Amino acid sequence: GIQIFGANLESMLRTVEIVEQSKPDIIDINFGCPVKKVVSKGAGAGILKDIDLMVSLTKEMVKHTHLPVTVKTRLGWDENSIMIEEVAERLQDVGCAAISIHGRTRAQMYKGDADWTRIAAVKNNPRMHIPVFGNGDVTSPERAVEMRDDYGLDGCMIGRASIGNPWFFNEVKHFMATGAHLPVASIKDRVEVAKRHLEMEIAWKENEVQAVMETRRHYANYFKGIRDFKAYRIRLVTEDSAQGVYDIMNEIVDRFGHVSHELLMQK
Repeated sequence: GIQIFGANLESMLRTVEIVEQSKPDIIDINFGCPVKKVVSKGAGAGILKDIDLMVSLTKEMVKHTHLPVTVKTRLGWDENSIMIEEVAERLQDVGCAAISIHGRTRAQMYKGDADWTRIAAVKNNPRMHIPVFGNGDVTSPERAVEMRDDYGLDGCMIGRASIGNPWFFNEVKHFMATGAHLPVASIKDRVEVAKRHLEMEIAWKENEVQAVMETRRHYANYFKGIRDFKAYRIRLVTEDSAQGVYDIMNEIVDRFGHVSHELLMQK
């Protein structure tokens, strides 16, 4: 799927035409992003102040493409404007194929706990027949199972838990299938993914220096919680060449690769 956002009909329809060329399975509209620079343009969660516009944009995009159009949104702009059950119905009625709901308002950003009960209320609405997915605080495989089994949702959308931990999706699927946990990612696994990330960034940007600079912010996540790692992290975020980064990562494997996970992680 390819996710897009916006608040202007003309540009959104043009975006759909561009996206279609990549032949995705679905087009997802982000009506939930809380970031200020997005919201200030009336896009993302900013559109929660104008539900009529949200619905009309969705309707026109559904008419403009042969692909299924889905929506990601939040409970509302703030606690006083939560109408997610009505909003979900209206989106369904104009052709939305599925809806993902983050269990917080825009005013909450990422503070407090996501309210899954309000998402479940949408799913349990007898008028709803499209899939309803939950989002927010899916931080473990157990939480994903809880969202499915205890709240009855059709699936979960995983965001922050996967940052620096792309193995999380397989961990969830494995746990759902077997009830057992996969082994945690080893240092070698982490290094291989971090290297691959940089390689892909270089190929995408076609500019090694820019790619190295932009990938720096991810190393703290890939190597989060490792004991005595500070010196390596400083070197990773100050090295200017890709080869230099790869050399440091090879050192990391040599230094930590033989250490068990229990001894490796900070207490």
